[in-house]
Amino acid sequence: MEKNKAKRAGLKRRQRRVRGKISGTSERPRLRVTRTNKHIYAQVVDDTKGMTIVAANTLQAEFKETGKSGATVEGAKQLGEILGKRAIAAGIDEVVFDRGGHLYHGRVQALADGARSAGLKF
Repeated sequence: MEKNKAKRAGLKRRQRRVRGKISGTSERPRLRVTRTNKHIYAQVVDDTKGMTIVAANTLQAEFKETGKSGATVEGAKQLGEILGKRAIAAGIDEVVFDRGGHLYHGRVQALADGARSAGLKF
């Protein structure tokens, strides 16, 4: 049990470190990624207003129609494309990427690549 607490504390520490350096504005909001073993969640946040502008996750019907899993790199890339399209439709074309304390590798990187392929710039 102590091992899991230490892992969670390390993740929280890394999240705070990233958030100390990154902040989203109205012109350039923050693209936040949260990852679990089974699913992946992403949202575009305006920190000055404290509100989420656009969100997407692997539990939504639009993603489930693709037939991909949230636990795979292909699923994360597909989710990034869905989020990118929603952000472009909401009038956002440039964001700041917040990896949420996770390494920029695997599913986190695939989500970023999918969002870039949909037209987001970061």
